[in-house]
Amino acid sequence: MIREKTLGVKLYIGVDTFGLPHVMFVSMANVTDCEGVVTMIGYVVSHLSKGQTVLVDGSYTGEVFVNSVKGLIGVAVEVVTRSELHKFVVLPKRWVVECSFGWLGDYRLLWKNCE
Repeated sequence: MIREKTLGVKLYIGVDTFGLPHVMFVSMANVTDCEGVVTMIGYVVSHLSKGQTVLVDGSYTGEVFVNSVKGLIGVAVEVVTRSELHKFVVLPKRWVVECSFGWLGDYRLLWKNCE
């Protein structure tokens, strides 16, 4: 069996509107973003049953992704996209997750990936 060597990992995090983490998932770097999120949601279906909407950024698009999330937890998927390409504008709905990644990065033991 030949196995492709993959360097790196991806970290997925699911937070509520206050930025409090509810689920974290680490995958290999060769997993697509949509597959990683669907796998992460699949592990914690019972904990996410009270949600109303899943907010994602522009990279999580497509009918297959939307239908997979609706099939797992039965909520709507809302894609939050940027309005302009060349200006930096803080979008509060997207900034919640970025702040959570920043808080995790402040801890010395979490800032480095030691494979």
